[in-house]
Amino acid sequence: MKKYQDYKAKRMKQSPEFWNGYGKRFEVFKLGILLKQARQVAGLTQEQIADKLSLSKSLISRMENDAPDVRLTHLERFAETLGKKLYVVLD
Repeated sequence: MKKYQDYKAKRMKQSPEFWNGYGKRFEVFKLGILLKQARQVAGLTQEQIADKLSLSKSLISRMENDAPDVRLTHLERFAETLGKKLYVVLD
């Protein structure tokens, strides 16, 4: 983790504009990764989970890759379909 922190500090000095809003973008990225991992562990393709949710494959792809405006209901149904629970934390 130290290497990442050093890298981040160096990059922030080089291009501070890139880091504006970084935390928010990173949280969206992590959400997509979690969705993709859960789907893959369940052994489902994007198309298969889309069919189960009656959603388009392209929406599943957007949820997994860049989902700043994903509906909470879609996340709940996604988790439920995989036998998971969705927790939302306000901190």
